[in-house]
Amino acid sequence: MLDTKFIRNNAELVRAGVAAKGEAAAIDEFLQLDETRRKQVTRVEQLKAHRNTVTMEIAKLKKEAGDAGGKMEEMKAVGQEVKDLDATIKVIDEQLQHILLRIPNMPDADVPVAPNENHNVEVKRVGEPRQFAFTPKAHWDIGTDLEILDFERAGKIAGARFALYRGLGARLERALISFMLDLHTHEHGYTEIFPPLLVTNDCMVGTGQFPKFTEDAFKLADKDLYLNPTAEVPVTNMHRDEIIDGAKLPLYYTAYCPSFRAEAGAAGRDTRGLIRMHQFNKVELVKFVHPDTSDVELHTLLANACKVLDLLRIPYRILQMCTGDLGFTAAKKYDIELWLPSYNRYMEISSCSNFRDFQARRANIKYRPAPGAKAEYLHTLNGSGLAVDRLVAAILENYQQEDGSVVIPELLQPYMRAQVIEKQ
Repeated sequence: MLDTKFIRNNAELVRAGVAAKGEAAAIDEFLQLDETRRKQVTRVEQLKAHRNTVTMEIAKLKKEAGDAGGKMEEMKAVGQEVKDLDATIKVIDEQLQHILLRIPNMPDADVPVAPNENHNVEVKRVGEPRQFAFTPKAHWDIGTDLEILDFERAGKIAGARFALYRGLGARLERALISFMLDLHTHEHGYTEIFPPLLVTNDCMVGTGQFPKFTEDAFKLADKDLYLNPTAEVPVTNMHRDEIIDGAKLPLYYTAYCPSFRAEAGAAGRDTRGLIRMHQFNKVELVKFVHPDTSDVELHTLLANACKVLDLLRIPYRILQMCTGDLGFTAAKKYDIELWLPSYNRYMEISSCSNFRDFQARRANIKYRPAPGAKAEYLHTLNGSGLAVDRLVAAILENYQQEDGSVVIPELLQPYMRAQVIEKQ
């Protein structure tokens, strides 16, 4: 969330940032409550200072056998007023927190100001889409024909928007997870994490999923636990309410875990195949960094994610998100989109974001620059490195052969113990 002082001193900038993201926030109400709170706090401080003075006077009177009754009655009234004001301040604090959690992060100054995804800026394009000498098939048909994907039985088990992998399909999913974790740990310097799949409400608030995206979460009945929507949530919250030694920064983590989303706002979109499912696999990259280095760290994060596609030789492009497509939590974001022949266009495979101190404030994650120094909020970043199921879809489509088989990318062959996926 944003710093209260920042909002107070930069109200117009905050209003412009909220509007540029296409969001709504009660900035005027926040400012009024903040002003009221400051006046109440000042009054409490004055009353407590007066009480301290009079308390000493009462003690002196009692010592001298004087009459302290009037002053004691006065202090009783002062004590009640302080109690009432403290209760009022507590209510105001709750109201301020309610509004703060619903104010989006501010976009960086160099983020293009535009209303929607049609205005995102293409930064780079790598590789050329394959020109097929035959009519290519969609991954859902390829997988079904090869008997490595079974959407019908997945539906029998869990309903729509689930997939069942079998045989070399299941092995391809597992191979991609292992390949990406090996790449990010051995070559990019990340520490591997396997987190719990369940997260608390505080975790979801800490990374910004709640209260904005509550309807997208799967909640356990009668418990304050949710199926994680992305490994970003448990991994970022590893350091919630902690002060990290600044000498240990930056911290890099990579994590694989199944993730779950209700896709409440995606009715009718990408209903076939592996693109938009309720349960999906993802390898995540998360960084905790010094504020002075987060710009450089974002570009390194982006390069780490792109390396997967470079090695697998799948065409892709990089987009810088405009303000209208930046999302609630990000200050700056790049999307990586890979080429999917069945869509005849590029499809998102990763979002790499710099949140500045937005998540750190929500989750209370700080670092201490030096021994004895005041703790400060650090910066967090994250990106998919990459989404596994969409990568499976891209491999099936981009590596398909005219006879219906699929050539396995060379770097995956040792993991797969096979060179081709063909119908048995």
